[in-house]
Amino acid sequence: MDCLFCKIINREIPADIIYEDDVVIVIMDAYPDVDGHLLVIPKTHYADFQHVPDDVLLHINKVAKKMVPMLMEKLHKDALTMLVNYGEDQKIKHYHLHLLPEFIHKGTKHTREEIVAILKDENHG
Repeated sequence: MDCLFCKIINREIPADIIYEDDVVIVIMDAYPDVDGHLLVIPKTHYADFQHVPDDVLLHINKVAKKMVPMLMEKLHKDALTMLVNYGEDQKIKHYHLHLLPEFIHKGTKHTREEIVAILKDENHG
């Protein structure tokens, strides 16, 4: 399979991992639209949300529920958009949920490395 996300999950391609468990991996988007742009990705390959079992969708949302307050606090944000692309808008055909802090104000002020350091720093916030 030539799936970018599967290669990241299998550690064939490096990524900035923010969280991981048996079901999902949460990474920084390689080309973030906003500071803190995270992707919640199931470890099993599902082409799109129509193929994801309900229990996996529930787990993805539970993980997002954990990530959102952390993003908001550590990045001092007041809003967040959760986004799922489908059909032609879905560039990588492996289901994933975008977490986009203050997406209405598109653009980044920090490097990915700076944001990863903030998000991984347990004492920051």
